[in-house]
Amino acid sequence: MKVRALVLASQGKLRDCGIENPTRDARLMLANCLGVEIHKLNLIDDSFPSEDEISKFWRMVDERCKRKPVSKIIGYRAFWGRNFEVNEDVLDPRGDTETLVEVVLKKKFKTMLELGTGSGAIAITVLAERFDATCVATDISGPALEIAARNSKIYGVQNRLTLLQSDWFSKISGRFDIIVSNPPYISEKEYNELGNEVVDYDPKISLTPGGDGLDSYRQIISIAREKLRKNGQLVLEIGFSQAEPVKKLLDGAGFSKIRIHKDLGSRDRVLSAQAAEGSPVT
Repeated sequence: MKVRALVLASQGKLRDCGIENPTRDARLMLANCLGVEIHKLNLIDDSFPSEDEISKFWRMVDERCKRKPVSKIIGYRAFWGRNFEVNEDVLDPRGDTETLVEVVLKKKFKTMLELGTGSGAIAITVLAERFDATCVATDISGPALEIAARNSKIYGVQNRLTLLQSDWFSKISGRFDIIVSNPPYISEKEYNELGNEVVDYDPKISLTPGGDGLDSYRQIISIAREKLRKNGQLVLEIGFSQAEPVKKLLDGAGFSKIRIHKDLGSRDRVLSAQAAEGSPVT
């Protein structure tokens, strides 16, 4: 069976399984199976994959029909033009989080702390774009940090990235120019309404702190000023309905210049704030 025929047959099966974007998913999985970049798949439309490649591809299709995300099938997720290794130990980096990176890259800083790095996509992207910056990136999960370490080596930033197993600030010393986090922020109620593609394949600890979804912000914001240099910046991803409650937490902790940044869908996605001018300098 030729590549073109495989794409057509598999997208039909995926469509019958209720997959929302069967053509994209079929092409991503087949390109991965054949070891080619997806934009080059059309160039080999008339080629014949081996029997092993075809068998592997149909196994992937079967997994997708069981609602396993494509990224967890092929082992990577694209983010800011780079592919990051992912598995079930880390949250898939979402396109919405590129808004967070965009906001961070507009700031002036040399030292960065990322809380809850997961795959390392945020920290690694920032370091790959900012050659003069260094970063300490933390995660409570040891397996997640192993993935972040591998990703950092792929993009050559490992010498400027310190990975640390820590529950938020528990192992952090010193102060930073900027603190960044995409913490778990889904409420317990919202989590219980998520589909299997998320619940079964993303770690719960990366998605929800339980309760109203704001506990991560409470913990981070209550300590962040102590870990920032004078006029340091705090940049947080938020859920689309959380701008006002998180803004109140920032106000209450003495942050100033609080700004809401919208994603490409015009939804509130990121909050940035500045530590008070009286914050200590080290």
